[in-house]
Amino acid sequence: MGNSYELNGYRVVDLSKMLNPATETRRCKLYRFNTGGAIPDYHTNMDLMSHLGTHCECPYHHDNKWPSVGELPLTTFMGRAIYIKITGQKGRTYIDSKLLDEWVKPLMKDGDIVLLDSDHPLTPFTPKTNTDEDQRLLVNGETATWFKEHKAKCVGFGDGVSIENRNEDVKPFHDILMAENVVFLEVLQHLDELKSRVFFMSYSPLPIMDLDSSPVRAYAIEGLPGFTE
Repeated sequence: MGNSYELNGYRVVDLSKMLNPATETRRCKLYRFNTGGAIPDYHTNMDLMSHLGTHCECPYHHDNKWPSVGELPLTTFMGRAIYIKITGQKGRTYIDSKLLDEWVKPLMKDGDIVLLDSDHPLTPFTPKTNTDEDQRLLVNGETATWFKEHKAKCVGFGDGVSIENRNEDVKPFHDILMAENVVFLEVLQHLDELKSRVFFMSYSPLPIMDLDSSPVRAYAIEGLPGFTE
């Protein structure tokens, strides 16, 4: 099964991690049962954590007073997206205002979804995190303030960006943006299959009140009118 498709003349790219309950390290259990007896009618109870696979983090993740998944409008989870892969930078350095002015600002519009990546990939949330092997670029409060000032709707991350460096970076990055109802996309996959830097994107979570985050099926549609450079 591929990760890109043709649909009515447009190109669709699946940016989600495929989940396999047999191999996931985070909570992912399925309980399938037949409610129909002799006439099969299968249902499945799902025992999942909210930060599973490709997932969207919402403001309730960092403050009980901020909106949960079910309280945000549907338009939070779709729109014009740009993919920025920052190259040629030394590993373990911050994505600061200067880099954002150089790499992101020329392409970004108010309300954009911004997907950040670099040429220092490492699979996130593994024992290699924050070891010498982990050379991903880093985000902090300065990164968040820049995105706040430039009115980002969502910030997403490829395997070349770390948001798990240290609490002194993680907390302000989340708090500054989530206070503005900016959401995050983590564990994105197949970004290298994108052929356009600008595209329409959707990553709709389940509409559940009091849910802080949710696994999503994130995808890009390339070539839609109004969603190009």
